Amino acid sequence: MKVVRFTHRTRTQLGMLDDEKIYALSGSDTMSMMDLLRRGITPNRVSLSFPLAECEILAPVPRPGKIIAIGRNYVEHAKETGSDVPKAPIIFAKFPSSIIGPDETITWSKSIAQEVDWEGELAVVIGKRGHNISEDDAYNHIYGYTIANDVSARDLQLRVDTQWTRGKSLDTFCPMGPYLVTRDEVKDPQKLKIKTMVNNKTMQNGNTKDMIFSIAYLISYCSQMFTLEPGDILLTGTPPGVGEGMDPKQYLQDGDIVKITIDGLGELSNPVKVTD
Repeated sequence: MKVVRFTHRTRTQLGMLDDEKIYALSGSDTMSMMDLLRRGITPNRVSLSFPLAECEILAPVPRPGKIIAIGRNYVEHAKETGSDVPKAPIIFAKFPSSIIGPDETITWSKSIAQEVDWEGELAVVIGKRGHNISEDDAYNHIYGYTIANDVSARDLQLRVDTQWTRGKSLDTFCPMGPYLVTRDEVKDPQKLKIKTMVNNKTMQNGNTKDMIFSIAYLISYCSQMFTLEPGDILLTGTPPGVGEGMDPKQYLQDGDIVKITIDGLGELSNPVKVTD
């Protein structure tokens, strides 16, 4: 099932995307996406439907409890940035306030950052609370999957702050969407193609099979340190092809459009606006 948050005529609801229609979900008038995830509800669609073209698609999980991100989880990405291949997952966080939805604008001020990069990633949405989760049980804690862009101000991350929080967490620096695909619809999340394009030029062309640490391992590993809650989001790392790894380096510019596609999860597109 493709679960969407959407607005139709100023009214925000939950729905199920089917071809070019969105079917409202039963109870979505009084239920948020977080409610759905916390209650472990399998939503039912109702007869009321809307043409997709008349709806604005929103970020599927707008304010998760936490966004757990994994750095350098692809060998070639670690190498392209001049880093060692990690022997254990590199964990960092992005603030929930950085989330935006499809077609919303990635924006920042030149007075804050000038070297901003793209990172297309598979995002895992937790659906069941857990601590010390085993790898064998990890998938039972997943509600579904979506696409994310771990937008990164490289100057802040690597050369000014020399730590990652600010450069990863500016407002608008976590585009996500377009919908949440339930776990049962993704046959093997470790065999998904990821492509990132900037102005229709392919920058990243990877596959989740090349992760250093698998999704199951990451869920188990992270849950040893902190309890995973419904609605938490795990960003699983980005494949090679980021601007920081190019020669010469390349960064996002005012007017750019970033598009990320993942097999079965749709396309996430966001324009870029740089202010003074």
